[in-house]
Amino acid sequence: MAHRLNPTKQTQADHERRNKLGQFDREPTLQQLDGKDWGESQPDDSRLVRECLRLRRVQLKNLTVEDLRLLIGQEICTDHLLPLALEILRQNPFAEGDCYAGDLLVNVLGVSRDFWKQNSDWRMEVASIGSRALELCDGSPEIAADTIPKVIRQSMEDFLRKTQESV
Repeated sequence: MAHRLNPTKQTQADHERRNKLGQFDREPTLQQLDGKDWGESQPDDSRLVRECLRLRRVQLKNLTVEDLRLLIGQEICTDHLLPLALEILRQNPFAEGDCYAGDLLVNVLGVSRDFWKQNSDWRMEVASIGSRALELCDGSPEIAADTIPKVIRQSMEDFLRKTQESV
């Protein structure tokens, strides 16, 4: 059922209206925001599909770091979720879902070139957060000894490469 995992389209006016810093409603669900019911999960759906369908019915205010990591990684409603992820990443670029420290940042950095092409303001902020994460890695022997900085560094290099090509 991979077709269900397509991101929604948005207009620039929608983007500006909903996503001014802190000025968006956290009560609705993704399903309410995009006005599409993707249906119920089916017995043969993967765990990932079942979880994404379930999360589309959760209010934005109740989404966890792991939920954001998973949905953004699938590029589901990224336009609605990125402001929430950025709030978290501004405070802690190593915010962690269920995988490893920094997994939310890595998934944000992995969002498609087309999205970043249409959202240059967020692209610049994500680049800044990624750079800050790398500086923190370089400035801490404990963090630098871990494998996480390598994953973040590679994700940041890929992000910069794809976003420079899209400008």
